[in-house]
Amino acid sequence: MEDWSDADLDRFRARLIERRAELVALDRGASESRAAVTLDQQSVGRLSRMDAMQQQAMAQAEGRRRQQEIVRIDNALSRIEQGEFGWCVECGDAIAAKRIEFDPSAARCLDCSA
Repeated sequence: MEDWSDADLDRFRARLIERRAELVALDRGASESRAAVTLDQQSVGRLSRMDAMQQQAMAQAEGRRRQQEIVRIDNALSRIEQGEFGWCVECGDAIAAKRIEFDPSAARCLDCSA
């Protein structure tokens, strides 16, 4: 593992915070897509309603993925603050620098991720 300098950690922290803000904004914007589908046969036909329900399910799944990524980001920010950033949460080995550069929220080394 690379010994991360304070500047590196600040850069990773900024990237994580920026990505978290993007996810929160996307989640707010998509809240209407996850709303319950009305079952009024007069306003929407059966196939249109089924399509709307499928779109709602996809929006809900995307919302869950966003929430999971937010949790990973929060955990990575916590690891930075605790001085544990860059170390695998499973085995304690160093996480490859390229992996951290690609995804600063990575919590596991490649071996443990497999």
